[in-house]
Amino acid sequence: MSVMIVERKVLEKNDQIASELRKKFQTKGIFVINLLSSPGSGKTSLIERTAEQLKDKINISVIVGDVQTDNDAKRIGSLNIPVVQIITNGACHLDAQLIKDAFDKIEQEKIDLLIIENVGNLVCPAGYDLGEDKKVVLLSTTEGDDKPLKYPAMFRNSSVLIINKTDLIPYVDASVKEIENNATSINSSIKIFKVSCKTSEGIEDWCNWLLIQIKK
Repeated sequence: MSVMIVERKVLEKNDQIASELRKKFQTKGIFVINLLSSPGSGKTSLIERTAEQLKDKINISVIVGDVQTDNDAKRIGSLNIPVVQIITNGACHLDAQLIKDAFDKIEQEKIDLLIIENVGNLVCPAGYDLGEDKKVVLLSTTEGDDKPLKYPAMFRNSSVLIINKTDLIPYVDASVKEIENNATSINSSIKIFKVSCKTSEGIEDWCNWLLIQIKK
């Protein structure tokens, strides 16, 4: 019982900070996505393709969360967009306080889109509000087609599913249609994009959707 009380207090405090962040983002006209996936699904590659497509149209900033190393931040920073690295030192998710501290380090008057690259994990991040507009879950075809069934909370809480590495479909034992069916059986309103960060297939559709959200 005491464990449940402590967890509830942690989540309540997180939600309070997230609510304050959301108001700040809205006041500044910043559209925020919380990008989630298991390790190796291609979050950083998706951010790179997105930035390449949109950086001349909108102002993008990125907050990167990793258990260790700043390798992803270096990759994103090479595209000349503002990036702040959070190293969690073992923690399996980002929380709203970490985002608040990181956001304070960004030049805030010049952001249209803020991408939060969460720690690679399909469990812990699902329940943490970071003040984002949309949770976006990324699933690669190499992971198989039953991930939505194994991690339903993540797919239930996400507004968007991006199926990545579609170029590998001929070589893996996974069905894009089955991924879609499993995801929509949990969340019937989830929006789905099919992309390949390797070939850039589907990236334009994803970016056009982002532009529409930003202009709302």
